[in-house]
Amino acid sequence: MTGTPRLSIGLPVHNGEEYLAESLEALLGQTYEDFELILADNASTDGTADICRRYARQDRRIRFLPLPRNIGAAPNHNLVFREARGELFKWASHDDLYGRDLLRRCVEALDEHPEMVLAHAGTAIIDGAGGVTAPFEYRLATDSPHPPTRFRALLFADGGDDFYGVIRASALRRVKPHDSYHHADRTFVADIALQGPFFQVPELLYFRRDHPDRAERANPTIRSRCANLDPRRANPLRHPTARLLGGYVWGWIRIVQRAPITPAERRECYRHLGEWLGRRALRREPSEEFAHVDNDLDVVVDAVVAGRGGR
Repeated sequence: MTGTPRLSIGLPVHNGEEYLAESLEALLGQTYEDFELILADNASTDGTADICRRYARQDRRIRFLPLPRNIGAAPNHNLVFREARGELFKWASHDDLYGRDLLRRCVEALDEHPEMVLAHAGTAIIDGAGGVTAPFEYRLATDSPHPPTRFRALLFADGGDDFYGVIRASALRRVKPHDSYHHADRTFVADIALQGPFFQVPELLYFRRDHPDRAERANPTIRSRCANLDPRRANPLRHPTARLLGGYVWGWIRIVQRAPITPAERRECYRHLGEWLGRRALRREPSEEFAHVDNDLDVVVDAVVAGRGGR
């Protein structure tokens, strides 16, 4: 490994003792070894910190950052990126698994395709025991050289797990840090996509674990999900539901406003966004790609379309 690692992996975790060691073994056993692993324990109350300390003693590539209080998942994700030293960066989840060649194949893809800003690999869903339950077929046009095409792909459909790809740190520094409104991860990935195209390695190397304690399952309501991202969002007076949902709508608008694209491309992105807003405002029967968006978002979209704000 070089003095300054080429790749930084940030793993923010809170109460993740059940699967953390297995995920760490999968990361530390990668065939690509020139990386640092930043573990940020978000004031866990279980055995997470002890697991982190044990692995940090065993592998010099690990830096352990114990936090004295729970700052929320979004600030913790931003923290591990701020601590990163590598020219490439990857977020890792404490409960997912990784094929041994995942990092190597993604780094190679970025080296071979300098125009790409993110590389990820084929994904499958696994259960608590690590058994594959379903493959994920990636159909998004995020590899298009045309920014509005990439934007539309992520606006109208789920973005797979691109958030967990290997990303050029220079591109990440040009986007707004991860926010804590509802579905902020989707606008965050779209923000990255407006910096450049993505490359999908055609091999099944990433395994996303689905279990009852996974964040989106453990936090079934809009407020609980947002409070998980940032505890300050739990206050319904300071952060009413309309604000949590309005942040999502305005997030799309803002990433187009500041994207490094031409005026014509910006107008095309706004047209796609207008179509999306119009579909919601007109109460059309939602297609499958909208199934993840809560019905309450319609109220916020109505306000935006009518010019009443929603911030």
